[in-house]
Amino acid sequence: MTSASRRGRRLRSQAANGYGMIAPPALYALLLLALPLATVVYLSFMTDGTGVREVIRTFTVSNYIQAWTDPIYRALMGRSLFVSTLVTLFTVVLAYPVAYFVSFHVSPSRKSLWLFLITIPFWTSYLVRVFLWKVILGYNGVVNSGLKALGIIDQPLTWINVNVGAMVATLAHAYAPFAILPIFVALEKIDRSFLEAGQDLGESRLMTFFRVTLPLSMPGVVAAVLIVFIPTVGDYVTPDIIGGGKLPLIANVIQKELLAIDNMPLGSAIAVSAMLIVGTLSALFVLVNARFLKVKK
Repeated sequence: MTSASRRGRRLRSQAANGYGMIAPPALYALLLLALPLATVVYLSFMTDGTGVREVIRTFTVSNYIQAWTDPIYRALMGRSLFVSTLVTLFTVVLAYPVAYFVSFHVSPSRKSLWLFLITIPFWTSYLVRVFLWKVILGYNGVVNSGLKALGIIDQPLTWINVNVGAMVATLAHAYAPFAILPIFVALEKIDRSFLEAGQDLGESRLMTFFRVTLPLSMPGVVAAVLIVFIPTVGDYVTPDIIGGGKLPLIANVIQKELLAIDNMPLGSAIAVSAMLIVGTLSALFVLVNARFLKVKK
């Protein structure tokens, strides 16, 4: 047997071992993710049984026509994208300085402690954290009680709870650790000699940051944007609790169609449409960012 054939057999054996290692998690992901998603897509093309709590297996595209032409659904989708964009913007802008401080100004022996402190919010349930913000911003909550105690206001403020700003603050707080960690990882990978070289060439610290640090950390920023933007579009707990049900997002409509009204085909069509919109916007963001970084290089 020649050395080339032995090398080929060894490579095939290594590939088989690799496929064998990834097969169980791949099958697990297929069963838990792909099959439910395929079921939702399938139901979106079915017909709702009016007055009957079942789905009529008759192919139709009327669900998608209604999902895309109904002005209520379009307005709610637009509001969802607007809220998610604000949450992503505030979260990433506030998360970057924290990640930068931990990466560049905290001693290596204490970085683990800081990361541990950043993950403390994960110790409590997401639902509990949302209720805490309701307590903070409520009519008789912490903010109003504090302002009244200081004599700044005579009556509780009624506009700080049920509005978009309250939802943005709640979601930004909930997803802040998800934004800090990927940015921190990207900053840790930056070779510090690049920064020293920039300053040796006469660049100020500010210009070195914009020309070296920020571009090199963009993969972490992109990851943070996607990690925050995608799930906040589908959040329905915060609008229901903080918004008091008066400022529903597209996820609240999907939940209502699937559970309360029991119109699974229409709810599935709205869900698939939302996934397509979010997926398209996310892909465009990644492509534009990749082209921008390529031009910068």
